[in-house]
Amino acid sequence: MSAQEHIIYVHGLWMSGGEGLLLRHRLARELGATVHAFAYSAVTHGMEAITEQLHQFVEALAPRRVHFVGHSLGGLVIYRFFERFGQQSPGRVVFLGTPCVASRAAEQASQSRFISALMGRSVAEELLRPHARRWSFGRPLGIIAGSYSFGVGQFLAGFEEDSDGTVAVSETRLPGAADHIVVPVSHMGMLVSARVARETAGFLRHGHFALH
Repeated sequence: MSAQEHIIYVHGLWMSGGEGLLLRHRLARELGATVHAFAYSAVTHGMEAITEQLHQFVEALAPRRVHFVGHSLGGLVIYRFFERFGQQSPGRVVFLGTPCVASRAAEQASQSRFISALMGRSVAEELLRPHARRWSFGRPLGIIAGSYSFGVGQFLAGFEEDSDGTVAVSETRLPGAADHIVVPVSHMGMLVSARVARETAGFLRHGHFALH
C-alpha cells in the first residue's frame, strides 16, 4: 500500500474514534496507508443520516483506493453505507466484533428504559431484532471475533457460547464474508491487540487472514 490509499476506521456505540488510536497507528505503520477515524453519533442519529455523513466523508477524501475497518456497531454502519453507496473506489473491509445478525446483550439492555434511551435510534434499527444480512457488495470482507468473555454484555446476555464479553462469536458470522477468524480477546481488547492489528493489516493487504 501507499499513502495514496486510505483506511477509514468506524467506531462503535458510545465511542468517538479515539479508542481506536493504537489500532490506527499500527495499521498506518504496517501498511503505509493514511488512516482516518470517522466520528458519528449513534445515539442522536439513525443509520440513514450516519451513512450520508460517511458518504460525504469519503467523497471529501476522493481516494484512489479505500479500505474500511469497523468495530462493533461500526461494522453495521459500513454495511448500510455500501447498501446505499455501493459505487466506491476499490478496497477491502474488516469487521471487528460486529454483531452482524443481532445482539442479545443489546436486546437485554434495552429492557431498561434508561439504557434504551442511551442506545439511540441506530441501535434500535440494527440490533434489537434479527436481520437476515448478507455481504454482497463486490469487495472482500474479513471478520474478526473475540473469545475472551470480559465485559458487561456477558452478564446481560448470559452467553453459553464463545463471546468477547459483549458479542457472541455466532453473532459475528455473516454470509458472503471472505474470511472469519476467532482471536482470544475481549470486545474492547481487540482494539489494543497487536495480533488483531496484524490480522487486520494482513487482510487489507491480501484479502485473507493468516490465522486459521
